[in-house]
Amino acid sequence: MTSDPHSNWHDMGGAESGPIHRDGHDYALWEKRVDALMVLCSSKGLFTVDGLRRALEEMGEDAFESMSYYERGIAANNRNLIGAGVYTTAELAERMDRVGRRGDTYGEAQHD
Repeated sequence: MTSDPHSNWHDMGGAESGPIHRDGHDYALWEKRVDALMVLCSSKGLFTVDGLRRALEEMGEDAFESMSYYERGIAANNRNLIGAGVYTTAELAERMDRVGRRGDTYGEAQHD
């Protein structure tokens, strides 16, 4: 993304990036929850803004090209929560498996 040999891939200041779309959108419920989770965890001292930024930068350029803002946000939150010892990757995998078995609709999920 940058031709400066002293810059990292995420240092995009001044680089061509195409048009900026200024039209807003209504955030999906899961996007609002990602934002709320970040604020809650940060206020509880589980990670800092610097820790969140580090996790985002460590994802690499492909994540910024293929994931949405909130997809990267939940991945960074998750990485920091695992780093803080809130849960393990095995515990997360088990929980995700349980959630995945709930069904595709809210009604189906109520039977969990």
